[in-house]
Amino acid sequence: MTGIDQLDAALLSMLAEDPRPGVLECSRRLGVARGTVQARLDRLRARGVIQGFAPQLDPGALGYPVTAFATLEIYQGQGPEVRAHLASVPEVLELHTITGQGDMLCRIVARSNADLQRVIDRVVGFDGIVRAATAIALENPVPYRVLPLVGEAAADPG
Repeated sequence: MTGIDQLDAALLSMLAEDPRPGVLECSRRLGVARGTVQARLDRLRARGVIQGFAPQLDPGALGYPVTAFATLEIYQGQGPEVRAHLASVPEVLELHTITGQGDMLCRIVARSNADLQRVIDRVVGFDGIVRAATAIALENPVPYRVLPLVGEAAADPG
């Protein structure tokens, strides 16, 4: 089963807005049994829909206000080694393998534009990386979000 229903959507929306209520409070707000909420949460976690309940952290508030995206070209056959290298760089927040001009796209953060050079040097300072093209993000008018998909998925669970 890949879809979600209206109850799943209501539960996910509620938790996205306020991730701190317990199962009992969720059941009270949704008007369903505690066991129903627990079963739904267990199923949604098992399917990977819910990946965690950790707080969302803002890199800027942690002292990393500069965000950039680096498109990397790598030597063929070096994927696992490059992935391991990039995973070791704390300022690399995300890594995607991509199609198109590059092989990988990573979101990186830095303390300043000058610090961004240090981060880029660390990222590309690995023999498996051929070249990088970096773009600095100026603003983030639509931050990463999944919640709008919840209603769509519940409306068309297909």
